[in-house]
Amino acid sequence: MNRAALFDVDGTLADTNHLHVTCWWEALRQAGHDVAMHDIHRAIGLPGEDLIARLLGEDRDKGQDEALSAAHETLYGTYFDRLPPLDSAARLLRELDRRGWRVVLVTSAKDTELEALLRAVDADDAITATASSDDVDEGKPAPDPVHHALRLADAPARGSVLVGDTVWDMRAGTRADVACVGLLCGGIPRADLEEAGARAVYQHPADLLAHLDRSPFAQEEAVR
Repeated sequence: MNRAALFDVDGTLADTNHLHVTCWWEALRQAGHDVAMHDIHRAIGLPGEDLIARLLGEDRDKGQDEALSAAHETLYGTYFDRLPPLDSAARLLRELDRRGWRVVLVTSAKDTELEALLRAVDADDAITATASSDDVDEGKPAPDPVHHALRLADAPARGSVLVGDTVWDMRAGTRADVACVGLLCGGIPRADLEEAGARAVYQHPADLLAHLDRSPFAQEEAVR
């Protein structure tokens, strides 16, 4: 039976969360919205429309949504040639692939942004497939992206593991009945990740790799 190792990308494999915060802050500022960077940070990981709704409310002028998303994409695009991978991200994916896990990326990124992230992580040889928010009706924290990723891996929820850095990742994974691992490198506190469903929390990909044999990956292997 196949085992799926599901990974968020922004803030989990690439050190990009704070770039997103800055770009969303500037896009919102240009449109006349004064939104604290702290609030934006806590919304990172949601699909663009849901992020805007969380920050500006359901009673906002929704006619601005497309322009706000486009402004964010344009600003963020200026970093595409230098997006920084997190230390040992590629080594972690390759080690899991070597152990027989099917690695699938579960991300809200799409098109050129996803291409830039894949170049940054530089582990295409270890990645089985990529599931984006465009592939499903609802993005994280709904379980739809995780269910789609499991189908791509041809793997059941039982025995599979999701690694992410936001509460949205943890909630999506928990709702899809996969084991969840949180990483602190995205800037979200340990307590918040655990409350959202993280079974274990590590500092960053290098920390998870160093403790892989005592992590939920090893525990799920033992169940098999």
